[in-house]
This record gives sequence, C-alpha cells and structure tokens, in this order.
Amino acid sequence: MTTNGGHEPVFCTIVPPHLLDKLARDSDPALSGPARRSLERDALERTRRRLTTVIGAQGAAAAAGDQPDRTIFDAGHTQNLPGRKVRAEGSEPGSDATVNRAYAGLGATFELYLKVYGRRSIDGQGLPLKATVHFDKDYDNAFWNGEQMVFGDGDGEIFLDFTIPVDVIGHELTHGVTQYTANLAYFGQSGALNESLSDVFGSLIKQYTLRQTAADADWLIGAGLLAPRVQGHALRSMKAPGTAYDDDVLGKDPQPADMQHYVHTGRDNGGVHINSGIPNHAFYIAATAIGGYAWEKTGQIWYDVLTGGKLKEDAQFADFATLTVKAARERFGAGGELQAVEKAWEEVGVETL
Repeated sequence: MTTNGGHEPVFCTIVPPHLLDKLARDSDPALSGPARRSLERDALERTRRRLTTVIGAQGAAAAAGDQPDRTIFDAGHTQNLPGRKVRAEGSEPGSDATVNRAYAGLGATFELYLKVYGRRSIDGQGLPLKATVHFDKDYDNAFWNGEQMVFGDGDGEIFLDFTIPVDVIGHELTHGVTQYTANLAYFGQSGALNESLSDVFGSLIKQYTLRQTAADADWLIGAGLLAPRVQGHALRSMKAPGTAYDDDVLGKDPQPADMQHYVHTGRDNGGVHINSGIPNHAFYIAATAIGGYAWEKTGQIWYDVLTGGKLKEDAQFADFATLTVKAARERFGAGGELQAVEKAWEEVGVETL
C-alpha cells in the first residue's frame, strides 16, 4: 500500500458514529443489535488499519491510463477481506445488483476525476480500484480503509444497501484522493474539511452522472439509503445542513450550517461528520451562485485547493476558505466566481485571511 508522505491513512465511514451510537441504545434489538455490531466492526477495522500501516501492506501496482481497473469482491456476509472475486474490469454485469452498482459507482468516480480534473484514479497514477460487497451481516456502513472500498448491506430496518447511492461510493473514494494529496488530519476542523471534501465530490459525482446543474441537484448525501420507516431524506444535506432527517429513532440531524452554531464535542473525532455541514453549505452557496454545472467552476476551485500542495494537514476552515478565494482569483480572475466564493464563506461565518 502506498500512502501520502508516509502518513497513516485514516479509516473513514459514511455513517457517523453518533448515529450508530443512537441506534445501539434503542430498546428494539432489531435496531440496536446491528448498530452495536457495526460499531464493534468499525473499531476493529480502525485498529487493523493502523496495524496494516505499520506493517506496510503491499497493494497492486498502478498503471496510469484513461480506463479504470476495477475488481469487485464478495465477502459472502463474512468479515474476510477482500473476499471472493466476482467481477473484473470489462466483464459483463451479472445477476447481483449490488455487485453491478459497486462496479458502476467506481467507474463513475473514476470518470469524473479523469474527464473533469485530469486525474487518473485515486492516486493520480492509475491506482486499481477494489471494492468488497456483502460485508458482514446486517452491517450498517461503508468505508474506505486506505486500500479499498467496503460495503455493507444494511440492516433493512434503518439502512438499505450501501451501494444504492452513487454519492456514497464517490464520498468514500474521495477519502482516498485526500489521503494521496492534502492528507488532512482526521480531527476537529481539518477532519471536518476531510469529510466535507468527500461530500462535495461525492455530490459532484452524482450530479455529473445525472448531468444535473447546481440548480437541479438535490444536494443530499446518501439519498435512497434510509429505509422507508425512517423520517428523513438522506444522511446529510449540503443545501440545508440540519434538515436531512428528524426521526424518533435516529433523532434530529445535528449538522450546523454556519459558525454561529459550530458544535464543540470530543466525540466523532471532534465532530468531523457534524461540523462538515459548514464548509458543505459554503460550497452549495458558491455553486448555486455561480450556476451551471457545479463540477466545472466551483468544483475546480475546490479541487485546485485539495491538490495544490498549499493545504496543510491541520488546516482550519479559515485556511481552506482563504485558499479557495486565492484559487478562484487565479483561475477565473476578479469576476463573479471570486465574488461568489467570498460571499459563500461570509454567509457561513468563516473569515478569510
């Protein structure tokens, strides 16, 4: 496995731990059991990630090219990774819809990064894309472990199959892009930026796949993932943080939309999944103000900052905001794009330096 600058890649999941914590305390064992086991599994994978980094696992050799190199594995509801190989690059779709969605989602992510930003796979050098589906039993999460994607099938009560939303796939793979570029520390504001960047590009991958403009997009992360019994639309909303769900079991979406409501907490690595709502909202405001396809201008500005080499690992919101303003000016001049980015950060209460 290759890591950026020898630093430890983080273990990143799409479902925030505060949601699984809430479910794990529910009186209904059909809800609490899968959530509790998922939390235990996440803790074990997080430890394994650290050990693998120390030992130095070897990944497949990358070959830079304009075509993805995808392999899908089936864990068969076990915890064994990667599992049995079930689909290779170029092979025809099979009867397993989960396998087919994972394959398509890896391809959609590869396509956006290549065709829009000229990036060849996650590491920029053609890294093969691997994914394992049907991981564990009733596993309520999906994650990037520094080497590959892993998808649970959900418990069927709260969460459905984690390959359903393509933005979930794009979100997790973008953690890989961040790992190979800015390598943002996974704590506090830098960790919230790490999560936000994954939401941003996950949303852009969905918009690119659907050919949606910023005005047409729903700006939801994980739409289609929540089971019918849940009162909610998705895991997060970039358009209106704090409104994605309001459910008697899950509780209310805790994301703030601006710095006035920033959440100070020691949980979730300092609230990385919660406070990511602030930079998420800034991106939404900028993208809708600029208009058109969000991946073309606003996404390009954010990508320039992510890969430009000036974003420090412990960057705070103000550091990132300042770099986006500079990137907007350098790429588009002093016109509407720059003004939209400046106003977006002003609206969410983040000062630029």
